[in-house]
Amino acid sequence: MSQSSPRILITGASGQIGTELLKLLGLRYGPENVLAADIQPLLQDPNAVESPFEILDVTDAGRVEDLVRRRGVDTVYHLAAVLSASGEKDPLKAWNVNIQGTVNILEAARKAGPARVFIPSSIAAFGPETPRLRTPQETVLRPTTIYGVTKVAGELLAEYYVGRFGLDVRGCRFPGIISHETPPGGGTTDYAVAIFYEAVRTGRYVCFLREDSRLPMMYMPDCLKSITDLMAADFSRLRHHADFNIAAMSFTPAELAAEIRKHIPGFTVEYKPDFRQAIADSWPESIDDSAAREEWGWRPDYDLGAMTADMIGVLSRRRAEGRL
Repeated sequence: MSQSSPRILITGASGQIGTELLKLLGLRYGPENVLAADIQPLLQDPNAVESPFEILDVTDAGRVEDLVRRRGVDTVYHLAAVLSASGEKDPLKAWNVNIQGTVNILEAARKAGPARVFIPSSIAAFGPETPRLRTPQETVLRPTTIYGVTKVAGELLAEYYVGRFGLDVRGCRFPGIISHETPPGGGTTDYAVAIFYEAVRTGRYVCFLREDSRLPMMYMPDCLKSITDLMAADFSRLRHHADFNIAAMSFTPAELAAEIRKHIPGFTVEYKPDFRQAIADSWPESIDDSAAREEWGWRPDYDLGAMTADMIGVLSRRRAEGRL
């Protein structure tokens, strides 16, 4: 690769987004220029060209700073986090990982000089007082989960580091992300991943949300597109930084099940809401992402039909090959 290739660090590289972002950036910049890091070993695709990997606990400030400096990192994608449902089971762990980990990344960037940092936020930053339809960019942020609290704090920390230190920090408020590469990771929107696996494996699914629970969602290719498009944008054009609303589609479990039945006619769903229902009820049904569209040209490629067809196709082939 050329001398101008970035030296990239991805934290949380074994997670849902990290797994696929690692592949994308490895292909784009060369795997030798993309360092994967996680608190647990990375399960690499045996057919992929492997990027270097290091065990990293993001709550260890000295280790984070040493890794950034020693590896000459100039771009960080900070994806390590405890998600919404998991966070409610251990709030102090979620606070420590999500907040102290973010502070450690920002401080390492400030001291060692990475040119750019991506820190994702989430629709979990919203709460029951937030308008649920076409949730605006500027709105009430009073979440009811520890995950949401950490995402609001993360947005404010990022903005502080932009204003106080001139650090280039960017991020999106992600909706639920749907992908076929990694299993559900403890999020409230993860039903929309698990439902596909069970549809292909067994033809039935027990859903932990009500059938009418409408939530914003996004297919992984659009998630990756949003990250790379935002990171490529001219910083001087950005009026917002790490809190961009982005949207692709919104649907209910019943609507998703109906779309799946177009491909698997006998598919059945039983609805047994659990504690995650209250979390879902505090989140928006749809998102106004006009700021992202205006400031860096955001446009999704997938709707519900296109996403469902692709997910069913990939998972069906995998099952036929004995890999599901």
